[in-house]
Amino acid sequence: MNNYVDALAAPMKNNGTIKLYGADAFAGMRKASRLTAQCLDELAAIVAPGVTTRQIDDFVFGFAMDNGIYPATLNYRGYTHSCCTSINHVVCHGIPGDKPLREGEIVNIDVTFVVDGWHGDSSRMYPVGEIKRSAERLIEVTYNSLMLGIEAAKPGNHTGNIGAAIQEYAESERCSVVRDFCGHGVGQLFHDAPNILHYGRPGEGVALVPGMIFTIEPMINLGRPGVKVLADGWTAVTRDRSLSAQFEHTIGITDTGCEIFTISPAGYTIPPYL
Repeated sequence: MNNYVDALAAPMKNNGTIKLYGADAFAGMRKASRLTAQCLDELAAIVAPGVTTRQIDDFVFGFAMDNGIYPATLNYRGYTHSCCTSINHVVCHGIPGDKPLREGEIVNIDVTFVVDGWHGDSSRMYPVGEIKRSAERLIEVTYNSLMLGIEAAKPGNHTGNIGAAIQEYAESERCSVVRDFCGHGVGQLFHDAPNILHYGRPGEGVALVPGMIFTIEPMINLGRPGVKVLADGWTAVTRDRSLSAQFEHTIGITDTGCEIFTISPAGYTIPPYL
């Protein structure tokens, strides 16, 4: 039996209960998520060959300071950067550094801003100059996987319906779904219940009810699904060094379906953005 609780009565910690939010919380999430999406929009003009991921991180930090908000990842569990930058075979949690991006690479940029206590969490893929068709196709499959998962996020379904929609499509395109990481509840906490698996079976998992807020963030590989975490404790890479891609939206379950909080103000969906 799943344990749902009114978010206003819930403690500010992840104790396994699933918080249900009202109109004020949805408004707060819209504001936080819009700023996150705006930052991701503006990064489209910055990602290019020769740019370092540290420069990208500096831009995200500067964007936050200019808007009077805070990057959720900065000093989170010892992480010292304002975003994650995952290049090529890096699945997630890539650490910004001084190595310049190279023509033909792909990079996921994951940004979460805290605005008036609410967390807007989203990530997108960016091509670095001209990329190979295989990389372009992976990005397309990953974005489509996300949107199919979102389509399944509605009352009457379960979290397993989300995972099944993603898995069935990605595998039909001869790609694989990473099992080691998942989406998560979000709101006034960065990571909360429930976990949102990107694979599964319809009808399994947590029942979806209005007021739930969580991320869907499938990581899709061109090769096999296996990953490993490097010695830095953060960077996850594909074991077979195949390319990996990820898109992420924060959504809220409504009476009739779901609302995507992190939708692009500029109307960007899939590269090329400009």
